[in-house]
Amino acid sequence: MKKIFFITISSIFIFLFGIGIWMTGTYNQLVKLNENIKTQWGQVETVYQRRADLIPNLVNTVKGSANFEKNTLNQIIESRSKATSIKINSNDLSQDKISKFQKAQEELNRSVGRLLLIVENYPDLKSTQNFYELQNQLEGTENRISVERNRFNDQVNNFNTYRNQFPKFIVANLFYQFKEKGYFQSHIGAKKSPLIDFRD
Repeated sequence: MKKIFFITISSIFIFLFGIGIWMTGTYNQLVKLNENIKTQWGQVETVYQRRADLIPNLVNTVKGSANFEKNTLNQIIESRSKATSIKINSNDLSQDKISKFQKAQEELNRSVGRLLLIVENYPDLKSTQNFYELQNQLEGTENRISVERNRFNDQVNNFNTYRNQFPKFIVANLFYQFKEKGYFQSHIGAKKSPLIDFRD
């Protein structure tokens, strides 16, 4: 009788120990994947901030041109202000938060696009060295944004795929920081980066 009791208790203990080890491993892997997303989110914020930092220089260069449309400059300054005011906690990268951030950034993209299209009517401004350099930096930054957004989506995909597998989602659902993460998504009419190359 004692032997059966001992075997039963030992079996239960081994089973619980095995579950504990599995849960610890799953938790640690979720932490690793979550940290990868946070790191990549930092990269995304950095390239967006780089673009936001270029815009005042671009606006000041354009302002120097006589009779330039002040309404356009005001719109771009307002769009930049909105885009830079949206801060997302890296512990809460839900689809709703990512979409809100993306919407503000796309509005800034449209404003910059309008500004650069209007510059076409100012050949003297377009040919200045400052404008040319800013245009090249902006073009490079748009490319970096695209790369970093794709890398972010890859990290989110790795995390969401892992956390949604059975039975791992049971562990993931026990902790707030392991909620499913959101993606950057393409919107209709946003299949490519804004056209910012004005070289003939």
